[in-house]
Amino acid sequence: MMNIQEIHKYLVDFLKTEFANAGFNKAVIGISGGLDSAVVAYLTKEAIGGLNILGVIMPYKTSSPDSTADAMLVCKTLGLRSRIVDITPMVDEFFDVDRHMNHIRLGNIAARTRMIILYDLSARDNALVVGTSNKTEILLGYGTIYGDTACAINPIGDLYKTQVWELARELGVPEKIISKVPTADLWNGQTDEGELGFTYKEVDKLLIEMIDNKKSDAQLIEMGFDKEFIEKVKNRIKANEFKRRMPLIAKLPK
Repeated sequence: MMNIQEIHKYLVDFLKTEFANAGFNKAVIGISGGLDSAVVAYLTKEAIGGLNILGVIMPYKTSSPDSTADAMLVCKTLGLRSRIVDITPMVDEFFDVDRHMNHIRLGNIAARTRMIILYDLSARDNALVVGTSNKTEILLGYGTIYGDTACAINPIGDLYKTQVWELARELGVPEKIISKVPTADLWNGQTDEGELGFTYKEVDKLLIEMIDNKKSDAQLIEMGFDKEFIEKVKNRIKANEFKRRMPLIAKLPK
């Protein structure tokens, strides 16, 4: 298994190669003030330079001011071009469609609104949208299809959340961002682990054994994992498989 220094170098080289292969030298990244987008911004700066990156900060009216401040800190520290776009007017228009909007639907609308903005700015700047979803989120379906999971290239999609924490320290991401409670900042008091019902540390230990090491349920139980926890995680992975693949196209018989 690669150590964190090797992962660091590999991902920077990956970005350099894929930007060159696609014929682009500019990037657009949604900077949330959280860990994942900070790590992606740090990696992308090493690959193509800070002046070639537009960091887009997209708060909603319920977003924490600390998130915007932390996002600005990342952009300023790395010397990125930055822009703040308040998505509140756009998202709130959907309340005219349905006044009974719940948190899940509102979160999806916010995520897709942000991606519309990122792709529009990428078209303006002839840039690639760089994704910020990690492997834990992707496997568990903890993301909005055609929202925060949409991108042209994703350097951290094969890193578990706990690996992203480790890489953040390797990259020199500010400690206040590394140590903050993970949240999509979609509504007041929302946290990733509160929604998931378990911690990233707990689930990553299981996912590494289940997915990477291909351990059976019996082996996982023997290792000390709770049977109900195993089933819960497996069911989430299966239920969200549709988010991890391109749209299915019916192939007509020849």
